Amino acid sequence: MGELRAGIIPVTPFQQNCTILFDEADKRGVVVDPGGEIEKIRAVIAENGLTIEAIWITHGHIDHAGGAMELKEAIGVDIIGPHEADAPLLANLEAQGQRFGLTDAVQNCTPDRFLSEGETVSFAGHEFEVLHCPGHAPGHVVFYNRAAGFAHVGDVLFHGSIGRTDLPGGDHETLIRSIKDKLLPLGDEIGFICGHGPGGRFGDERRSNPFLV
Repeated sequence: MGELRAGIIPVTPFQQNCTILFDEADKRGVVVDPGGEIEKIRAVIAENGLTIEAIWITHGHIDHAGGAMELKEAIGVDIIGPHEADAPLLANLEAQGQRFGLTDAVQNCTPDRFLSEGETVSFAGHEFEVLHCPGHAPGHVVFYNRAAGFAHVGDVLFHGSIGRTDLPGGDHETLIRSIKDKLLPLGDEIGFICGHGPGGRFGDERRSNPFLV
């Protein structure tokens, strides 16, 4: 097993951080949140000689899951996640697309496996714990790799901000609870990639994020 690596591909007008997590040695990995521009994602996969084993979804909003079915059909892998509470969102991605004027290639998504708190997912020997972190979306999950001190937090937490809670199923108090009860206790040193913009470390957010101090 080699080192865990991550590559970010901003996609769609939302500039969502589609992320490829992969093993540096054997080039096996997963695609997290393919929100769209699937040909762009596939080109990066091919250019880097990667073998994708699964698609992981953090939550059911269009900018994170809108291209999941297209990618699944193109490369023949399972869609894993999010929590089942986001099933209604995933079943209405095409309607979400119409509201945002993003109808090209958006397909409603049916995951092969939903995830629950305490489960694990893995590739190439890299194990990630699943944390159910609602608030931005009811079924939002975070993928946490304890060995690497790393988490992919989707839209739960941002550098200097937090996820929106004014969308269907959002709740501000629930989101703050998810961050303070599940993410920050993992430790100040934990690095994270988020769904939009730069990532950071939990300690910096605990000390200076205006929504948390």
